[in-house]
Order: sequence, then structure tokens, then C-alpha cells
Amino acid sequence: MPNSNYKNWETFISRTKLYLIIIGILIITICILNYRLIVPGIIVYALIIAYTNWTDNKRKAELSEQLKDLTLNVNTTAKTTLINSPFPLAIVETNGNIIWKSEKFVTEFESLDININEYLSEIVKSIKLTIENKEDNKEKIKGTVNTNLKIQNKDYKVLGSYVKSHKHHSKEQEYTTILYFIEDTYLKNLEQKVKDFKMCVGMIMIDNYEEISQRISSEIKPQIIAKMEKYIYDWASKYNSLVIKTDRDAFFCLMEKKYLKQAEKDKFSILDEVKDIDVPDMLQPTLSIGFSDDGENNVEKAESARTVIDIALGRGGDQAIVKMDGRYQFFGGRTQEVEKRTKVKARIVSHALRELISEADNVILMGHSNGDMDSIGSSMGLYRLIKTLGKEAKIVNETTGIGLDNFLTEAKKSEEYQDAFVTKQEAINSIKPNTVLIVVDTHKKNYVEVPELLEKVNKIVIIDHHRRSTDYIENAILTFHEVYASSASELVTEILEYSQLDIELTQIEVEALYAGIMLDTKNFTFKTGVRTFEAAAYLRKCGLDIIKVKKWFQSDLQTYQIR
Repeated sequence: MPNSNYKNWETFISRTKLYLIIIGILIITICILNYRLIVPGIIVYALIIAYTNWTDNKRKAELSEQLKDLTLNVNTTAKTTLINSPFPLAIVETNGNIIWKSEKFVTEFESLDININEYLSEIVKSIKLTIENKEDNKEKIKGTVNTNLKIQNKDYKVLGSYVKSHKHHSKEQEYTTILYFIEDTYLKNLEQKVKDFKMCVGMIMIDNYEEISQRISSEIKPQIIAKMEKYIYDWASKYNSLVIKTDRDAFFCLMEKKYLKQAEKDKFSILDEVKDIDVPDMLQPTLSIGFSDDGENNVEKAESARTVIDIALGRGGDQAIVKMDGRYQFFGGRTQEVEKRTKVKARIVSHALRELISEADNVILMGHSNGDMDSIGSSMGLYRLIKTLGKEAKIVNETTGIGLDNFLTEAKKSEEYQDAFVTKQEAINSIKPNTVLIVVDTHKKNYVEVPELLEKVNKIVIIDHHRRSTDYIENAILTFHEVYASSASELVTEILEYSQLDIELTQIEVEALYAGIMLDTKNFTFKTGVRTFEAAAYLRKCGLDIIKVKKWFQSDLQTYQIR
């Protein structure tokens, strides 16, 4: 309203000036036509100006009075608003002095068994620290407060502003702060409910379904399978979850986030419950479980859950993995690993790898950083396969570990291996449009010898025997990942055996493959299965001198076992 009056008054003044000018021009024109009217004209014009000034001063006085009344009303309203604020309100100084508390503030916190002044002191300390930091950095101090505070079982959003206090006797500059305490407990609880009701997608797989089906009699097989399924359905029902059987050994599960957290607290008891099922022939059924809340919709969550279950299976099964809020949680995984792989997969991988190599321009072989005998041995075995197919091959090796220097020196005495081992830069320079990169003895992106190669090469093959981790290489076109194998050298030996090629391994290559198996199994005493001895037997057929290898790597084996 005052702004409207002020604008109207400005318009009136500008128009009055225009009218005076027009009147002045008319009087001058009349006086020119009749000079006897000059004196009367001047008198009339003077009276008009005098009247205009009088009305102008009167209007200004009326407007000033209106502004005074309005200012008084605003101040009164502001004071009344502060006093009768519907929110708890307090005025404090940054020196800790509490100037005033509203009646709502007193009634809000007097029933609580707390000292509210301590909370105010903490807020004031935070404000003072913010001001000091901005002063040190010579930043403009914006006088606003916006923080969250939990007082017993209530949540408050504390809003406010602060201004400089006008205290001439104070040596230090103090600030006066007005704080509003807005309770948002209901909103916080509502947000938590939304999070709790968020749907998580899971997948459950029976790890050794095939083995159980093959080794138990057909009479008791339906009972065992039905019992396992009942355990799964009962467990899901306990957490108000939906379970759908999608395959004979796979289940799809939908579970709310709050129940998934409860399942985490219970350490996924289903993992141990299933093991209690009495199955003949010393078999112990195990499950792999993967849950995820990562995704904007259930389709994306299902894709994420498939990745999580792959990690669980890649780590040997008998475990649950939950991907929640971008973080992985692992449960179980305590069952002794037993050999569960078949020769069929080795034959399929061998044939697929042969095709990839045959179509490639060249092949780069890479192990993990701080390479050991397993990574070097498996690389050298694949090197012979690649050369047999008539393709160029290079082995990336910049670091060595556990006494490989002597072995590499001996290997490089061979004319063929003098140029086979290359540095990081040489490997990058050798990349062609159709290059194949084979990663052995690791599947971790950050643990390979040269991580840059993963970004520069489109066709990647992984051959590894370690439990799968969360930072695995995602864009591999062929993966031979067997956690039940003793070593990468064992897997490569199987690939060579089933390649259906006339591969002639050199003496140093046979020794390298056998040494890789021997060192990773601690001289065939750790994680050794039937397939491990079969691989060793194949190498023996290729002319392996076991005594020579043992003598060659005796000190390294002892060092490895100690470590």
C-alpha cells in the first residue's frame, strides 16, 4: 500500500509540473497578444505556483504520517509474531548469553528431562566456528542457520539468522542469533518408512543341485529337493517376502528393505538351516543368495541382483551377498570348497578361446601385479597355444615376486622368449583394432599388471581361480573362472589338453606350468583335487622332469609357504 501511494504521488508531481509549464506557455502567449495582461498574468501564475506548493507540502505531510503509522504497525506485528510464534524460538548471542525464549520454547522443552541450554550452546559453538572460518578465509558472512537436531525421540530442523551485535564496550565482535525449532519428526519417520518399504530384488540358487540329483537315489530325491524348497519358502515367509521358483535350482525373491536388514542381523540363517538337511553320501546342500536395491526400477534391480549372485557363485557359493546403498555385505562362505566342475566347460572354453585367437590380429597376455609363478606359468602355456595357431603374442611383465628373476633370466635364454616379455608401454603400442587381451590369475580391475590395457582393448578373456570380488572386470567376452581349481596353471593346462591341437610345449613351458600348480598348492597339499593331478599327469606326458622343477623352485616354495 505505501509503495502504491508513493508511486501515485510521483505521478501526480510529474503531471503538476507539466500542467504548470503548459499554463506558463499560455499566459506568455496571451501577454504577447495583449501586453496590458502581463501584470495580471504574473499575479495569476504566482498564485497557481503558491497553491501548488501548498498542496504538495500537505500531501507530503499526509504520506509521512501514513508511513509512520505503517512502520509502527509493522514493528508491533513483528514483536507480536515473535512473542506468539507457533514454533519454539530463542534469541542467543555467540558469547553463549541467552537473551530470550518464547513461551512456546519453554513449554516445548520443560517437560523433557534434558538441559536445553546445552543444545543451544552446541548450536552457538557451531555458528561461532562457521563465522571464524569465514573471517579467516575473508569470505562474506551470510547470517543464516540451517541444521538438524535430535532431542530425545524428536527431530527438529533449526533455522535462523544472525546479525552483528552493536556493543561498543565489547572488544570482540559478537553476533545475535534468532533460532526457530521446527519439529519434523513426522517427516523423518515418513522418510524412514519410504526407505524401509523400498523393494529389494534377490536371487537364490542351490549350489550343488546337479550333484545331489546325480548321487542320491530317485526314491529319496523328491523328498530332499522338497525339503530344501520348503526351507527356502519358510525363510522368505518369515520376512514377509515373495519367492517364485524360476528354475529347478533357482528362485526369484522380492523383499522389503527393512526385512532385508533384519535378515542381515540374523546372518542369513537359511545358509546354516539348509546344511542341516540329512543327505546321503556325505553331501551337504548349500545356497548362494544375492540381493540388491541398486536401480531406479525392479528391472534394474534384477540386473544388479544377477551380478551379485554371480559374485556369490564366483566366490565358491554357500554365502549371501547384499548390495545395499552402493555397498556390499558378505555373509557365510565357510563351507570347505570341494571340486564341482566338469570337463565339459573346459572343452567349451578351450574351443571358444581357439576361435577368438584365430580371428585376432595379435594377443596380449597379462597377469597380476607382483607376478608369481602361477601367473607367469599360465601365461607361458597360453603363449604356446597362440604361437601354435600362428598368431603374434606378447606377455606383459614389469614386476616380479617370490624369486622369479632367476626363472625369467633362464626363460629369456631361449631365442623365442627374448622378445616375448614386454613392458607396459610396449604392450600399449602393440594394440591393434582386433587385439585380444587374456588376463590370467586375477579378475580384479585394479590388480592387473597394466590396468590401462583393460580400457584400450575391446576383446578381453579372463582365466582365474580366485574367489570373485566386487571389483571384477565386467566387459570380458569369455570367462573361465573356477574357484575350485588349484591354480590358473591348472586351468590353462586343461585348455591345452582339450584344444584338439598338436601343441608341443617346450621344456621351460612345461616346467613353468607345473611350478605354478606346485607353488599354489604348496607342493600338492592345499586345495588339490582330482583335476589337479590329471593336469600334472598331462604335463608329465609332455616331458616334465619333476625332480628338476623341485630343485629349481625349492627355495621359492619354502619362501612361499612361510609367507
